[in-house]
Amino acid sequence: MRAAGQGVNTAGPGYLAYFPAGGLYSAALAELLANAANRYTGLAQMSPALVAMEHGVLTWLCEQFGLPSGAGGITTSGGSTATLSAVLAARQSRLGDDLTGATLYVTGHTHHCVAKAARICGLPAAAVREVPMTDDLRMDVRAAAGLIAADRARGLRPFLLAGTAGTTGTGTIDPLPEVAELAAREGLWFHVDAAYGGGFQLTERGRPLLAGVERADSIALDPHKSMFLPYGTGVLLVRDPATLHAAHADGGDYLQDLAAMDGLPDFANLGVELTREFRGLRLWLPLHLHGVDAFTRELEEKLDLAAVVHRELAADPRFSVPWRPDLTVVVFRLRDGDDERNRRLLQEINDGGQIYLSSTNVQGRLYLRLCVLSFRTHARHVDRALEIIRAAADVG
Repeated sequence: MRAAGQGVNTAGPGYLAYFPAGGLYSAALAELLANAANRYTGLAQMSPALVAMEHGVLTWLCEQFGLPSGAGGITTSGGSTATLSAVLAARQSRLGDDLTGATLYVTGHTHHCVAKAARICGLPAAAVREVPMTDDLRMDVRAAAGLIAADRARGLRPFLLAGTAGTTGTGTIDPLPEVAELAAREGLWFHVDAAYGGGFQLTERGRPLLAGVERADSIALDPHKSMFLPYGTGVLLVRDPATLHAAHADGGDYLQDLAAMDGLPDFANLGVELTREFRGLRLWLPLHLHGVDAFTRELEEKLDLAAVVHRELAADPRFSVPWRPDLTVVVFRLRDGDDERNRRLLQEINDGGQIYLSSTNVQGRLYLRLCVLSFRTHARHVDRALEIIRAAADVG
């Protein structure tokens, strides 16, 4: 425990940088039970009841995102692994084994794990095409259409279009219905990175914001972000699980004694892991012990608190707060300060040890970034954070 204390407590109420994770005792208990049982869940026959439990949570998540009957997915170590499997499935589905001229489309705010996945899938850096953004930091769908058309005219082969449901830098949501329509018109795989924003699909306010996600071919979701679960809890949902199977299945003679089980997936054939732990309990147990409504209430509160932060900072003439938050990330900077002065402001805030913020670069300028997402962060913590920010601005 002394070693764990030599770092940042990402589950604490003052952690307002990046995305927090974990802290639910019920999830820790689930991990203890799962590790004590130590069952293999890659092939259903080895642990059919545990695989059924995990599959049930995935099916429920598919329903929450409006995916059709028969949709499925897999739990992963995080959004990056989920994205890797999604890009691999898209590549195999749209291109087969010939990668000549393959291109996929992102924006400058798409998480870098998409480009990393493309590289691991054998594509050169030039295959990742950057679509311009609008002034409100969303994908410019008209520009995307033009870029795809120009690439086709050059003999390239577009195969994937990635939209984001809550960018890491600013929490912004791309115009998912328009992105989905473009992908359908062009025959591209439509991937949605909902690693941060996906949990808000459980809320009444979040569902309209994420409209269009139900048209995705794949959705990457990180319950270790907006469902308060431990690090290492990711999910990939897909419209058609057969696409995952086609991209990942590769059996061996040593497995010939294990037969597929009707109605249950062999997760080892749906993702990159052959040896895999039982991750389903850390999802299943908290949802059953606390109920879905408890998660919904917490997420609704975080939306409210982010709105308070935005309102208070925007009302202070010392700060520039150009974009209203879609979800719970607020970016701001000193109105009269250059980037160096804003770095000093961030340092002053974090040196106090009570709260922890991060920064990001938007349109060539440094902005401080505050994210309200821990289930331990409540109104009194946000009020204190605002006091600290204002006091640091006075010092600067």
